Amino acid sequence: MAKQDFNDLLWFLTVAKERSFTKAAAKLGIGQSTLSHTIKRLEDQMGIRLLTRTTRSVGLTEAGERLRLSMAPRIAEIEAEIADLMAFRDKPSGRIRMTVSEHALQSVVWPKLQPILKDYPDIKLELSLDNGFRNIVEDGFDAGVRLGESVEKDMVAVRIGPDWRLVAVGSPGYFAEHGVPEHPHDLVRHNCINLRLERAGGLYAWEFAKDGQELRVRVDGQLTFNTSYAQADAALKGYGIAYVPENVVQRHIMSGTSRWSWTSGRRCSTDTTSTIRAAARTRPPSRSSSTRCAIAASEKVAGRPTCKRPRRSEASLFDRAGSH
Repeated sequence: MAKQDFNDLLWFLTVAKERSFTKAAAKLGIGQSTLSHTIKRLEDQMGIRLLTRTTRSVGLTEAGERLRLSMAPRIAEIEAEIADLMAFRDKPSGRIRMTVSEHALQSVVWPKLQPILKDYPDIKLELSLDNGFRNIVEDGFDAGVRLGESVEKDMVAVRIGPDWRLVAVGSPGYFAEHGVPEHPHDLVRHNCINLRLERAGGLYAWEFAKDGQELRVRVDGQLTFNTSYAQADAALKGYGIAYVPENVVQRHIMSGTSRWSWTSGRRCSTDTTSTIRAAARTRPPSRSSSTRCAIAASEKVAGRPTCKRPRRSEASLFDRAGSH
């Protein structure tokens, strides 16, 4: 039987239920003659008689009754499944996989998601913690959260958090013993706590800028981590100088348990990338999760000028993702 004839079967079930062509046609919103012709065509295609017709009533033949008993519960089950699916229009639900950096998770993503997840229990969220760059299309993620400057040009991203900057910090005890660096170049003579870039495999070069001049300093020291939170903890305990997001150590700076020695001047924003636009790529991207970093204008902090770079544009579109 051709696929288009399943609609004829649904019309047959309506006639079988109403036991009347007139009532069935009114319920289906079609003409009685059209319905009668459709049932006749169905009987001809199947080669069996399904209905018995009189001037006053419509009955089912043995074959018609068997067809009704076979089809009716299956059609009812399909209609129930469709009704359940339609409920998705009224409330968010489903599974979402996201790759996020640890800093983005702790400072932006998790604080914002907590109240949402309680309000929408049908959302199932998988968060993969990864500070490296990921190809969200090839790795099966719905979205990724990274700094804005890392976003590929054909990816869709949107800011989800405020700007932030990196600061070089150490404990008061460390600076009392080893002195405070007066210039980023002085950091090479200090015990610095490095950050390893997982995907690239190398150590992060500390980036500074001032008066339009950019400076990258490769530091050395006893400790290397792949997370800024571990770097900050080691710095607070006197193991050296760490270069970490300011909000990670802000409360320690305010309380006096740590001191900053130099700031990057960098104002970074975290964006999320979407797989919707990325899926149309002709070749896989080398990096997927987004980051666009905006650099703040110079300012005075504790009498020292911080670095500056012109502000870069922020991502503004959103498909299935977010920013930091």
